[in-house]
Amino acid sequence: MAFINYVTQIQFDFGAIQLLRQECERVGIAKPLIVSDPGVKAAGILQKAVDALGGLPHAVFDQTPSNPTEAAVRAAAGIYRTQGCDGLIAVGGGSAIDCAKGVAIAATHEGPLSYYATIEGGSPRIGAHVAPLIAVPTTSGTGSEVARGAIIIVDDHRKLGFHSWHLVPRAAICDPELTYGLPPLLTAATGMDAIAHCMETFMASAFNPPADGIALEGLTRGWAHIERATRQGSDGEARRQLMSASMQGAMAFQKGLGCVHSLSHSLGGINPRLHHGTLNAMFLPAVVSFNAEADSVRRENRLNRMAHAMGLASGSDIPAAIRDMNARLGLPSGLAAMGVERAQFEAVIAGALKDHCHASNPRPASPQDYEQLLAGSL
Repeated sequence: MAFINYVTQIQFDFGAIQLLRQECERVGIAKPLIVSDPGVKAAGILQKAVDALGGLPHAVFDQTPSNPTEAAVRAAAGIYRTQGCDGLIAVGGGSAIDCAKGVAIAATHEGPLSYYATIEGGSPRIGAHVAPLIAVPTTSGTGSEVARGAIIIVDDHRKLGFHSWHLVPRAAICDPELTYGLPPLLTAATGMDAIAHCMETFMASAFNPPADGIALEGLTRGWAHIERATRQGSDGEARRQLMSASMQGAMAFQKGLGCVHSLSHSLGGINPRLHHGTLNAMFLPAVVSFNAEADSVRRENRLNRMAHAMGLASGSDIPAAIRDMNARLGLPSGLAAMGVERAQFEAVIAGALKDHCHASNPRPASPQDYEQLLAGSL
């Protein structure tokens, strides 16, 4: 049975941040907790959000780590309760938005966060009484502003997914101007995250034609503009198109992801210093090659359709094109350049097999397959 759902109200334009108070009033938030991080604060974007509230009472948690943790969620939830907040505004990249989703659960539900994790059967335990959330992305990568999921490192160091339609932000304010100051390497890494979302969800086997169309169109936009956005940070059109690709990838991945993400989630839990988007960029070539067999069996021509969207002659050209793009963007040459060693493979594979993205890869992956994917990405 296919389940297809699109529920987020999106404000998308240059200067859209000015609509923040309007959206709070529409959603019914009278005193928000703003969840952000030190980088967004230092860039002055957090202050832009505060200014856009026009004096609306609020509290702030600006200590989201680069990979959100249960400890950070707990700290922010404590501020939410003690300050009498009634909603959340996430201002930042996927980390801040995912942290805010964790707070939406923790501030309104009892027990440890892991109790609500997808692989622990926790999705049905997340109720409609979660704190309402408005998301303001400052990167073009995760698309968490329109997605039902969050990725958080829980207290036992597992990097787990939390998924519920109740976690979808009530509003997304997508303002490309907020990404102008993003450093080139972070633009590249988050942009490749968006491209990975579009590609993996398009390859996934679930039946969801709207998601396929959104993902393929997002891939076209992202692939065509990621270099311009990386090299010319103030190129408004490139920033707009890359932010759209990010949004579209996340709108589509309700269909499911695959081995790229099961591996990056697992490895990112083992070493939280590794950037999620960069890991996706490293794994994508090997996983596309691995999935080619499933594409042939299904006879859906998905790799060739992605190649067309990327301006390539054939699906077999995709892995090399991704490696070339990674190099042009200044991303690492492989996992080894990021400090990953073969000694870590066993733990990464164990985590990948348990990850919520493992089952939706179009071709089932065994432990031996994962070992080969890791070796091919080294």
